[in-house]
Amino acid sequence: MNGDGAVVNAKGAIPMTADDKMKLVGKKFRVTGITTGLISGLTYGIYTTLVLVAGYYEPLASAVGMLAAPYVCSGLNDLFAGIWLTIYNAKCGRLGELGRSLNTFPGKMIVLGSLLGGPIANGAYLVGLAMAGAYAIPISATCSLFGAIFAWIFLKQKPTKRVVAGMMICVAGAIIINWVKPEGSPNFTLGIICALIAAVSWGLEGMLSSYGGAMIDTDVAVNLRELISGVVDLVIIVPLVGGLALLGGTMAAGLPLLWLAAAGLNAAVSFVCWYKSNSTVGCAIGMSLNVTYAFWGVFFCVLFLGQALTPTIVIGSVVIVLGAILVTMNPLDLFRKGE
Repeated sequence: MNGDGAVVNAKGAIPMTADDKMKLVGKKFRVTGITTGLISGLTYGIYTTLVLVAGYYEPLASAVGMLAAPYVCSGLNDLFAGIWLTIYNAKCGRLGELGRSLNTFPGKMIVLGSLLGGPIANGAYLVGLAMAGAYAIPISATCSLFGAIFAWIFLKQKPTKRVVAGMMICVAGAIIINWVKPEGSPNFTLGIICALIAAVSWGLEGMLSSYGGAMIDTDVAVNLRELISGVVDLVIIVPLVGGLALLGGTMAAGLPLLWLAAAGLNAAVSFVCWYKSNSTVGCAIGMSLNVTYAFWGVFFCVLFLGQALTPTIVIGSVVIVLGAILVTMNPLDLFRKGE
């Protein structure tokens, strides 16, 4: 093939047809969507681990109540993610697009998604982590199922039978991981419920980002998402849950703030990749790839935080990965010869 998009053989150049060019573009879009979806899962697993590490430091470790510490962590993490992305967009000359995008209908969908996915979903997710530990991670990963359902209803993105089967396998993996309740966790069930609330809210955000992210630059869309989420958490929700003193103490402590800044960087990368994946390969596939964070989150918690490695965690995590693979490709393609 030469630089003009023609196939070269011994008899000369054969121009590519319009259909061939469309197939090539479609393939590139799919590769981009799958790659960014997988990266989003890996970096969200890292984010989860870093937030848990921050919670080991004072004053977060001895915080009173179930909501203050999770929402302080959520707000600071999202604010840091927004700051990282603002710096990046400023360097790329896109800072003016932030205000312009807010005045568009897709921009308003991003704002709605940011409220659902930030203060509601991320807050519930961190509360779930505090109550149920790593067991909450795969339960929240059922967001792919809800996202596909919402995209089917509102965006008419009807998933194929293979994609549906892959999503159900992911859900089965989450159920396996949570089959045996760990000892010494009195609020385990409430933590799982919070993780499920996060899953539904992220499903709605995924559907909204699939629409809005296709019409607004992904970096700008996620920048808005993180800034709005962080400000709402810190200005509205943290005072409501009595966390202002904890917020001040966390910012003065230093070390937990550094861990949350690192978590925010990974969250920023994760959401940029997730939004890009949703807008290129659709909500169902993008979210199913993103939920591989359930595997990475548990893996990193076992590796670095001493989370007990149980048979249900191992089997369930493997099942989730297999389900994600089924969503992205037909396994029979591995046995077919390429043309």
